[in-house]
Amino acid sequence: MTTIKIRAYRDADRSAVRDICYRTGYMGDPISSQWADQPSFANLFTGYYTDDEPESALVAERDDVVIGYLLGCRDTAQSTSATRLFFDQLATRCIAFRPGTARFVRRALADSVTDLFHRVAPPDRLIDPRWPAHLHIDLLPEARGQGVGRNLVQQWLQRLEVDGIAGCHLETLAENNGAISFFRSCGFEYFGPAKLAPALRAPDGTRHHIQVMVRSLEPDPRPGTRT
Repeated sequence: MTTIKIRAYRDADRSAVRDICYRTGYMGDPISSQWADQPSFANLFTGYYTDDEPESALVAERDDVVIGYLLGCRDTAQSTSATRLFFDQLATRCIAFRPGTARFVRRALADSVTDLFHRVAPPDRLIDPRWPAHLHIDLLPEARGQGVGRNLVQQWLQRLEVDGIAGCHLETLAENNGAISFFRSCGFEYFGPAKLAPALRAPDGTRHHIQVMVRSLEPDPRPGTRT
């Protein structure tokens, strides 16, 4: 079997990253049953990283084909918020009226109103100097179970340590047991309770929850700079 290698993201990888994002958008499976518009979904979940902070991205490649990625952000406070990205897609992709996304948008609005009525706090991005960085990772099925995800996370965390960044966080679905187990094995811990995710549903119609996980880092004492 050809070796899978990890390398820095290149501009030419953008299309592959966007495709993988859509094909793995629901707990590693395609998101098409809930969000049938690949461009807007990829804009939401990869656009900032590939277009505004590409230097923090890594990809996994086999035979010159990208089969996974880790998209990183060194300072979450400086990144574009999910709310802003969502409203951008409302304006540019008309997702409130597009057949493949309109139902999701209506459900998101209904869930948000219901949660507000019941005084349930909505999920919000974590802005905390203890864990300023964050990551987003996805792998195609053929890249899983081979240590690729762990390698991507380790390389990203090593970069942060070299740069003296205090810690990293991430968001995942609380119901995604495989992802939770993986991130815990990489040293991440739960941060706060899981919060209801607007609009997103399991196949049986039940709502999902977003879980934040964090990992503190020690600055790399070795001299030199990251390449």
